[in-house]
Amino acid sequence: MTALRAEPARAWLGRAVQGPAALAGRLQRSLLAWPLAALAGVVVLVINEASHERSVQALARLGERATATTQIQLVLRRLLDAETGQRGYLLTGRKVYLDPYEQAAADANAGLDWLDAHYAPERTMQARLHALRQQARYRLQQLAETVQAFEAGEAARVSQLLAQESRATMDAVHRLTEQLAQAERQQVDAERQAVLDTLRTSRIGVNLSTLAGLLALLLVLRQTAALERVNHRHAEALRGEQARLEDEVTRRTEDLSELARHLHTVREDESSRLARELHDELGALLTTTQIDLTRLRHDLRNASPEARARLEHLAHTIGSGITLKRRIVEDLRPSSLDNLGLVAALEIQAHDFAERSGVRVSTRLAPLALSDAAQITAYRLVQEALTNAAKYARASQVTLAMEPDGRLARIRVQDDGTGFDPAAVRRSAHGLMGMRYRVEAVGGRLNIVSAPGQGTRIEATLPMK
Repeated sequence: MTALRAEPARAWLGRAVQGPAALAGRLQRSLLAWPLAALAGVVVLVINEASHERSVQALARLGERATATTQIQLVLRRLLDAETGQRGYLLTGRKVYLDPYEQAAADANAGLDWLDAHYAPERTMQARLHALRQQARYRLQQLAETVQAFEAGEAARVSQLLAQESRATMDAVHRLTEQLAQAERQQVDAERQAVLDTLRTSRIGVNLSTLAGLLALLLVLRQTAALERVNHRHAEALRGEQARLEDEVTRRTEDLSELARHLHTVREDESSRLARELHDELGALLTTTQIDLTRLRHDLRNASPEARARLEHLAHTIGSGITLKRRIVEDLRPSSLDNLGLVAALEIQAHDFAERSGVRVSTRLAPLALSDAAQITAYRLVQEALTNAAKYARASQVTLAMEPDGRLARIRVQDDGTGFDPAAVRRSAHGLMGMRYRVEAVGGRLNIVSAPGQGTRIEATLPMK
């Protein structure tokens, strides 16, 4: 049925799509919409990425310049703090002034080290930084010698060192830090100008690319409108063809269902005919043979033991044949169904199944008015369900029920076996599919509920007369 639906639809769709596809190819070849749109996108992407990269680099350099300016001012401030701390210690003699002095000296050296790494690629700035480092080191050395002489109690030495100190060193430090700061400000201005130039270039490029994109959009809209008109016409044709295919599939499905019902009816009729022939013809032959054998046994009652043993074996064989014939006839067409009715036939079937399999079967059967086809369907359904319960489910108890449900007869077979996943075995369970088709052939519905470890419930609804 799936192939019936798919093959004609696929062939027709292939022909239907060729029309708009060919038109689309001609429109794409004749217009510059897609190349222009692609070019505009590439230009915007390149401009944005380049501008972003330059802006990020410039901002990073601006941040480094700001940090460098801070470090330059920090070196000058820390030298002044060291000088202040030394003066406070000399005037008061209190050790508390040495902590700021020593910390200021350490911070000044750390700032100079950072600036040394920052100005590594710039020779001019390295020369100025080298001069600043020498002046700072010399000034810190003067302060340290004065502190050492004061701690040693050498007042004359302290006076001599203080007299030798001059403002020339700190003036040089001020001058060098100002030069470095001025150079950093110039670099900051240059970086800012570079960022502005990048933004200006990016703006121009984006505006031009936007205009190109708008033009491409107009071309694409025109092309899309033409394609939509063509697609609309082909969609209408496609809907008509799809409706025709749906009608064809529905009709063939009904034909197949009718054929399935006919085949089930023919099979049951053929089984009934074969059962009658076996019962009449083969039954008569076996019965006649059994009667003749009885007479022969009576006539040969004084025969040898070997002959009597052969006659007993022949009698046993004929009895087995009669039993086999009876079982075959019952399998083809249960005589209890024709003679006693559906309820009695199901009771007998459940009783025989319980004796053969050892599975406990509880029944709750109500007499219902069903057609002959529905009765044989119910009987075969219960027969298949009981067989599955013993063969596959390994159940220990089965419940068989038949009860009215409005104008329907509801038949349920439930076991406590291993259960299964109905979706997993749907394609391979021919017995279950046969049950479903048999029930649907007489206008009924079959529902199978099961799960691993939770048993199985097979439930069918059949229409009553």
